Formats: sequence, C-alpha cells, structure tokens
Amino acid sequence: MSVPSQEKPPIKVGVVGFGMSARVFHCPLIASNPNYELAAVVERHGEKSKIKYPQVKVVRSIDDLLAMADIELVVVTTPNDTHVPYARQALLAGKHCIVEKPFAVTEAEARDLARTSAETGKVLSVFQNRRWDGDFLTIKQLIANNALGSVVEIESRFDRFRVFKKDNAWREVDDFPGSGVLYDLGAHLFDQIVDLFGTPTYVTGTVRNERQIAGAPDDSFLVILDYPTQNFKAVCRAGMLVRDKPARFTVLGSRGTFTKHNLDVQEDQLKSGITPNDPEYGKDKPSQFGTIDSEIYPGVHARGTITTADGDYPAYYNNIANAIRGEAELVVTPDQAADVIRIIELAKQSSAERRSLSF
Repeated sequence: MSVPSQEKPPIKVGVVGFGMSARVFHCPLIASNPNYELAAVVERHGEKSKIKYPQVKVVRSIDDLLAMADIELVVVTTPNDTHVPYARQALLAGKHCIVEKPFAVTEAEARDLARTSAETGKVLSVFQNRRWDGDFLTIKQLIANNALGSVVEIESRFDRFRVFKKDNAWREVDDFPGSGVLYDLGAHLFDQIVDLFGTPTYVTGTVRNERQIAGAPDDSFLVILDYPTQNFKAVCRAGMLVRDKPARFTVLGSRGTFTKHNLDVQEDQLKSGITPNDPEYGKDKPSQFGTIDSEIYPGVHARGTITTADGDYPAYYNNIANAIRGEAELVVTPDQAADVIRIIELAKQSSAERRSLSF
C-alpha cells in the first residue's frame, strides 16, 4: 500500500510517547512505510519500544529528541494537554509535526498552532486516520457516484459498552484538559463530516455523563451539524452504554439509503500484529459489508450488499511524506483541525445553554 516517494531517502521520525496510540497506530504505520525510518522514541521510563523496534534510539524527553539533528518529523502521541506545547516546540525547532487527535483543547490554541506552522514553513497535521476507514471511503464513493441521489442526512455513531471507569486513565478524569468522549470520538466523527460537507452553519449538542460516575467526564454526546443551504444535516453520536450496537453509518438520500454496521477493521488488525504489508490488511469481512437500497440509476432499483472499500491508514502517512517533500498538498490541514475543535467547543456550549449555535 505504501510506495516510496521517487526513491528518496526515508524521512527520519521521532515518536513522542509509547502508549496505545504509538504502539497500535503510529509505529506500525511508520515502520511498514518505505518513505520513513522510525529512528527514535521518547519514553520517560523503560525501553519498551526497543522490544519491537530494536533499531530505535530511546530518549527521555522531547528536548532530547529535538536535539537530534537528523529527525525531520516528530509525532506527538502524549496526553491531550501536551499536544499544543510539544507541537509548537517541534515546529520552532525546525521539525515537521503530526499531532494525535484532538489537535488541541481550545480553538484559540489550535489557530495559534496553525499560525506557527505557517510562520515556520513546516508541515503540521493531526492524525485523522478515520478519513481512511473503509466504511467512510465507501460512503465517499457512493456520494461521488450519486448512487443515493442528493444526500440529506448522515447518522454517524461510535458506541461502546462499559459501565465502569478505567483506573489511571486520564481520558476519564473530569478535570483533565480534553478528557471525555466528546474530545476522544467527536474529533473523528466531526472531521469526517467536515471532510465531506465543509463546516456547518449551526451546531446543536447534548453532552452528558450517562453513567453518573463521580469524577468522570462526559461519556455520551448527540451533536447535530446543520447545513441548511445544502439541505443536509449530520447526526453524530457516541456513548458508553450501548450494548446492542446500532449501525455505524446510516446515509439517507433522495433516491435511497446506505447502512453499515461494525467498525473499520484496521485498528483490530494492527492490534493483532497485522501490518499494511499483509495482503489482508484493510479488507472488510463479507459478512460485515454494508447494504444499499436505492434507485442507483433512473429506473434501476438496487437492493443488496456493497463491498466495503479497503481501509487505507497508510494513505495518511503517504500524504505527509509527499507534503514534506513538496510533492503534494496536505490533506489534513491545521485549519481543518481547528474547525473540528471549534465544533467540539460549540457542542459543549450548546449543551450547557440548551440552544443551537452558529458556527
């Protein structure tokens, strides 16, 4: 899936942190991509990264990493409150930078970071890998082919079932910056809709702590992104008390409906050790294909399954390499990332004030 950019020397990468995000997503995607060399990992304690990647140099701080002159790209995978300061530090040190989502905790921080990227001339992006989920790519194909007619609504859900709070998990501490399901999952769901339709006109949110766990942040949200001039709305939902999972996507159009259950396969594949170099990587199971019921052409009514497009997280890193080398425009831009943070903040405000807000 990954092709070297005109056989140029690989871009040397330093990853900040070696938690789940780095272990499951970034390091395997970097290590399997010939455009890159995984050169260094920041671990405050231990050297767990060297077990899987013995070639890496382990350093103890971001300062140590930025002092390495050969590092071109820094990937920040540490907790949310470090994303902006670490990314700014990397940019000012002359490094390109990828930030794990969410891009920032506030829109103001996000816009300021985008300006720093422009001023330094360094590539800055947020890891919105779910733009390359197979189900989302399938929806983009259906829309591009007008298979559903004019799309009027998308319901996008990311649900789990867990009645307890994880121990020592900063994402589930109420007063930790950027904690909660809205920042964790909303960042993905809103980004996908913005990628398809741009920024909404209005945002209406309901953000709740449904499990009523003391000291825990929000664990559920319902956010409507309204586009009246396009006759479209997106209903984005996530919750932790959803045992029987509804559809991941439901897309309603003037000629028909597309429905897709189950999550994209790539995360589970990466967790199990399957890499993008495996021929089965990114391929959905036929039993999990989505269904369509639509007049796909005038007078031609189709009802059945739609083969899921192959998921392609490596495409994100391919684009970053090409953008660094000046061979392509950046796909996931800092301004788009800041727009997503604005939606998150508006959803919180809307929920608190019980009213719709203009974007």
